[in-house]
Amino acid sequence: MDENALRDDDLTDMLSELRVLLMGAQLLTAFLMTLPFSPGFKRIVQSEKWIFLATFFCSVISLILFTAPAVQHRAVRPLLDRSGFKQLASRQMLMGSAALSCALVLGVELVAAEVFGHLLGVALSIITVVLIGIFWWIWPRLMRQRFSLQGKFGSGEMPK
Repeated sequence: MDENALRDDDLTDMLSELRVLLMGAQLLTAFLMTLPFSPGFKRIVQSEKWIFLATFFCSVISLILFTAPAVQHRAVRPLLDRSGFKQLASRQMLMGSAALSCALVLGVELVAAEVFGHLLGVALSIITVVLIGIFWWIWPRLMRQRFSLQGKFGSGEMPK
């Protein structure tokens, strides 16, 4: 495959990844938008309202960052610097993922605290932080290091 085809594949992969992330952010944001209008929302304590606001804001930020590459791609056409655009879009996706991570953690705390109490809400939030940290942030970096080392040493054997 030539270099231009590889670049287009990278952009296609990025757009597919964005579709997955965008769906999660859209669903969470839509759900959060309905909460203040439900009858029981007025009964939650002020601290939970602040947690709700932070959750909602993080969710909206993730949505903005996940949609930014599509809007920018359309606004900049024709795309002259594909490599620069992909770097910018990747950064925005990662920042959006960080915001979505925060929204998910806060959302878990909000729901669990409402249903089971503040202590369990905090405990489940900590578990969520650990899972997101491992699967979204730590594990991918370890895999990237592993595969980059394999590429340097050719045979797939890790150096000793």
